[in-house]
Amino acid sequence: MALPYPVIVVPGITATYLHDEYPLPPEDVWKVIKTQYERIALHPNDLRYEAIEPARVRPGQIFEIAYKELIEELRYNLATREDQPVPVYPFGYDWRMPLDIIEAQLAAFVTEVIERTKLLKHYHKDKYPDNPRVNLVGHSMGGMVIAGYLEREGSKAPVHKVVTLATPFQGSFEAVIKVATGTANIGTSPPSSREREAARITPALYHLIPSFSNGLEIQAPSLPKTLFDPGVWQPSVTASIAEFIRKKGLPSQKAKMQEARDLFAFLLKQAKQHRGRINKFKLANSNLTEKDWLAVVGVDSETRVRLKVVKRGNQPDFELSGKDRKNKWDRDEPQKRRMTGDGTVPYEGAVPKFLEEHSLVLVTPEDYGYWEVQDKIISGAAGFHGILPNMNMLHRLIVRFFTDRPDKRKSTWGRSAPGVDKKDWDPPLKLRHRE
Repeated sequence: MALPYPVIVVPGITATYLHDEYPLPPEDVWKVIKTQYERIALHPNDLRYEAIEPARVRPGQIFEIAYKELIEELRYNLATREDQPVPVYPFGYDWRMPLDIIEAQLAAFVTEVIERTKLLKHYHKDKYPDNPRVNLVGHSMGGMVIAGYLEREGSKAPVHKVVTLATPFQGSFEAVIKVATGTANIGTSPPSSREREAARITPALYHLIPSFSNGLEIQAPSLPKTLFDPGVWQPSVTASIAEFIRKKGLPSQKAKMQEARDLFAFLLKQAKQHRGRINKFKLANSNLTEKDWLAVVGVDSETRVRLKVVKRGNQPDFELSGKDRKNKWDRDEPQKRRMTGDGTVPYEGAVPKFLEEHSLVLVTPEDYGYWEVQDKIISGAAGFHGILPNMNMLHRLIVRFFTDRPDKRKSTWGRSAPGVDKKDWDPPLKLRHRE
């Protein structure tokens, strides 16, 4: 096929508008400059619905500040003629939900995009209906949604190529901080008690809990060794969930604290099972190879790379120290160079189990060009992780990846993973290696 396959862009957590369709007209309850935590908080008796009823919160558009430039650049540069547009669709979703629900919605959206593309005359002429497929781009948690969708669909998934940007395949400590305190490099607003309450009953947030072992330091031998076990968490988490159940939940014969323990354990178990699915995913099962998956990882930003859990009395306690935020990208030793990240996702959390590290493409804040000064200003407020999809060099790289075009101007590049020699670096397309 001469024409590029249509593209679907899957954003990260919190990056889709939410609106309540119950009022007339519908009201925005979550957007870039408006975050009503009390109205997006989920009901403790049924996490599919809102705690404050009657309501009907639904997803809207994705955040334009993070993805508009990416989508517009792909639409413009993938097409070779103005009268033959290449469809590039944003996929807005309810980022509060468990990822298996979002994966099912993505599957339906992939089918819709394919059917719509079949109706384009230039794609029909190019025989797209003979082998209809899509290309997928996922940022942050969006990449986890894509991986879960592919694991679930297997060989039935009509996917040609995949790009993931700054995806926490093995999690981020910022998710732990968000649940524990309400403050983290996830989201767009200052912390509040309402934010903490909403976070603690948001299923998707638990899917971002880290599972890589070398960043979790549990000093008490009697404590569990995984953050997916409720026994390693501070009791204040379940205590606040119990209070939320008391205020918003239905009457029950069960003690509120026991309800809270059961709900917290359920959220952790659900997330652990999903992580297990992602870790078992094999590219071949979806008819893909390492050359079909471009995984971009952000580094050279101060990032929380470690979490220490101690025991105070008989209870676990998180020691949240600024010293655990590190950036050792400039070191010579490969092991120390791994202690970095994109400000939100540590390097260790960004490495997927289904790809070899020699295929990863690493980028740093220096890869913003001189003409992207405004992006640098935004990056200072939103963080490298959040603004990474706006990097012009990555736009060019993605276009090349989807079209197999040569790099005549030498305008795309990347870096190899720590410990991977330049000569062993094997990204899915030919790139200039940058030291």
